[in-house]
Amino acid sequence: AAAQQRRREVDQQFIGQMSDRHGFPAQDLGQLFAQVESRPSIVQAISRPAEKTKPWRDYRPIFLTPQRAEQGLVFWRENAALLDRVSAEFGVPPEIIVAIIGVETSYGRITGRYRVLDALVTLAFYYPPRAEFFRKELAQLFLLQGETFPYQLDEVMGSYAGAMGWGQFMPSSIANYARSYDDDPRIDLSPYTRDHAEAER
Repeated sequence: AAAQQRRREVDQQFIGQMSDRHGFPAQDLGQLFAQVESRPSIVQAISRPAEKTKPWRDYRPIFLTPQRAEQGLVFWRENAALLDRVSAEFGVPPEIIVAIIGVETSYGRITGRYRVLDALVTLAFYYPPRAEFFRKELAQLFLLQGETFPYQLDEVMGSYAGAMGWGQFMPSSIANYARSYDDDPRIDLSPYTRDHAEAER
């Protein structure tokens, strides 16, 4: 009962801030937050991230495999024109971009199995070491909504830290760096849904 009361209090505090500062309808936010689940497994995962517990000698064979290298070459060939354009615009070599996408999501195959809203609420209010950071990211998730980010927030899936899409961007990174390179202004997070996340398991 005490935990439920605390959850209601922190929800109302955040809802009030988003309503007062940014004009979000409090009732709509309340309905959305009623569906949010705070997940202890998320706190456990972020408390023991593999990249902090595994030395490079153990981490290396996970990512530098013949299969991933072949997938990277295929991805590079299929997206060569776009990769060259992005590389010229931002000064990042195509091979670095390809490698990052390969490490982060295995070229879009593994984009996360947590609801981003659940992850950010959990870390914003139940993970004191980085609560301030995740509260800002939670607020930014709501501020992303619009023509370039037309997703239902209760459907967007990502990592246990709330990162989304092929490159695993946090909401603030999407706001600052994400670009659309076609006639559709939408920032493409696909595949992003719960159905895809279930398929990853």
